[in-house]
Amino acid sequence: MPNLPNNARVQTIHKVQNGAFLQSLRQIPHFEYADEVELLIGRYGDTPQLVQAVVDDKLLPKDHACRYWADAMNVAYVDPFASVITEEAVGKIPVEIARKIKALGLYVVDGVLTVAIATPSDADLVRRLSQIAQMPVSPVFALPREIEDAIAVHYCTEKGLEESLGELERSTLFEKPEMAGDKLALLAEDTALIQVLDEIIYFAMRERATDIHVEAQETQCRIRFRIDGNLREILSYSRKLHRAFLTRIKILSNLNIAESRFPQDGRFSMQVGSQLANFRVSTMPASHGEKAAIRILAMAGKKTMFTLDKMVISQTILQPFKRLVQNPSGIIFVTGPTGSGKTTTLYAALNEINTPDRNISTIEDPVEIQMAGVTQTQVNSNIDLKFSTVLRSLMRQDPDVILVGEIRDLETAKIATEAALTGHIVFATLHTNTAPQAIIRLLEIGVESYMVAPSIIGVLSQRLAARICDVCKETYFPSRETLQRYFQDEGLTDVPFFRGRGCAACRNTGYKGRVAFHELVLITEEIRTLISQGRSVQEISQAAAKVGYKPLRYDGLKKVLLGLTTIEEIEQNTSFEWAT
Repeated sequence: MPNLPNNARVQTIHKVQNGAFLQSLRQIPHFEYADEVELLIGRYGDTPQLVQAVVDDKLLPKDHACRYWADAMNVAYVDPFASVITEEAVGKIPVEIARKIKALGLYVVDGVLTVAIATPSDADLVRRLSQIAQMPVSPVFALPREIEDAIAVHYCTEKGLEESLGELERSTLFEKPEMAGDKLALLAEDTALIQVLDEIIYFAMRERATDIHVEAQETQCRIRFRIDGNLREILSYSRKLHRAFLTRIKILSNLNIAESRFPQDGRFSMQVGSQLANFRVSTMPASHGEKAAIRILAMAGKKTMFTLDKMVISQTILQPFKRLVQNPSGIIFVTGPTGSGKTTTLYAALNEINTPDRNISTIEDPVEIQMAGVTQTQVNSNIDLKFSTVLRSLMRQDPDVILVGEIRDLETAKIATEAALTGHIVFATLHTNTAPQAIIRLLEIGVESYMVAPSIIGVLSQRLAARICDVCKETYFPSRETLQRYFQDEGLTDVPFFRGRGCAACRNTGYKGRVAFHELVLITEEIRTLISQGRSVQEISQAAAKVGYKPLRYDGLKKVLLGLTTIEEIEQNTSFEWAT
């Protein structure tokens, strides 16, 4: 390129970039929106807002549009909400600068900092970032809106939250917490209060929390997060802020702000980048004031899609389960408590058989994982769109594979078993403590034994245990008494166990992430006979043991010996079975 003034050179680069972007779109088979994109180029010019407009107008999926734009600049595209982001990289750019120039450090590899910015072709900006970070910078493209929201999440800290709450507590606006509902509603729209609640949610997302508990105590109020299955107190705040917090949560969830004597349930969503983060809310009266529990659901379409091979399932369970999934008909149940990863496992199973020659349909509440090639339907209690209603209609849609998010009642259970008996493979979840109990639960719901026995082909039960932090993992040798509780005395030698010392990466807990452990019941002809005869869970378990069934705790101990979790986690997540 000839020597041009800086502005002229930038304009020339952008014209070339726009041309390459539009040309890439024209080459997409059956792309019919090239003219609309040209109009958007006229409106937004050569800015990243053009890509955002293409995404917002649904002319192209976000990942495709961003990748074509990045290719036109000869850089990579990175989604900040799907990428690994390390604290080391985030800390290289001060928060004030990050917000001002919309730049987020992602990770450091071989002494080079990868930074997400909206204008990676701006050489001056990249050079300044390199000076600020005091290391070489590799720029990648990300949408401005996603960078802004990722900055809000990753720069949120406990200290910052405490400072924001301190400022709120010093405000005279909250001096009269017992004020009337209409005034309280106006107070709940206070910008500072809204900002603090947003910060709490962003911090929960950063910490990988699944639930937020907002609780009133006798003298103070507190906020706790459930992280890796364990509740942790994050911060406390003055009681005078509590009603305003609860009112704000109720307004977001379309609940009655004047009602504090009766439990209420609702939902709300927040725009995070180009995605919607979904939250389920439950409020309940308590002796010191209302309590709110907020379940953080996956961002729409953003929950991680695992394959069965990547889920660290023991081979003795994985191989038989893979064979079950390939069956042409029957019901496969995945059981476990709320939040034990049942949906993730079911989708990994669907992924095994998701081919163009199969019609796969799901019924869920809510749809947590978007899967290409699958028809996904969400139930809606507000219009009486129940699992049973959708399932009955689905049977007229020529399905091959059906996933039922949860079997809650007799009607849904009957239709599901009928579907399995008429040549369909059905995946479903149930809330039971063990795999054999799922069979008895179906009978207790009211499904006849002559329908249950031939329809059910397998039950997988699972739990999640906190995973030992890889950064601070260490070995230790437990006492002889501890070993004797889990292993037979004969031939017992010292066995190394593992634990986390606690470090900055895991917030000094010793755990980061979670690992699943399982038990699998394969339904044999002997078990079908026992079901038809209405026999007990114990008899079914004994028959299942003949073809390899081992209880949850057995697989949990395997994960302990592999160094994935601790014996304390297995104790906490499995119940002890007394010998009979």
